[in-house]
Amino acid sequence: MIVCICNNISDREIRQAIELGITSMDELRADLGLATCCGQCASTAEEILNEHLGRINETVLKRPSMTT
Repeated sequence: MIVCICNNISDREIRQAIELGITSMDELRADLGLATCCGQCASTAEEILNEHLGRINETVLKRPSMTT
């Protein structure tokens, strides 16, 4: 789905950016241009950011440790 109509940025692009290391709205603005025009997408983008970071962190915490 397109999140930022002004810059044609999809939720998939936001998630990909997060997987590449983006961790904040400031970084999404700087790297993707998200929420730099009208700003209507900011709350939806922040929701996607927080949800996806949560999923990534949850996955990392569930990995088995390799201790001897």
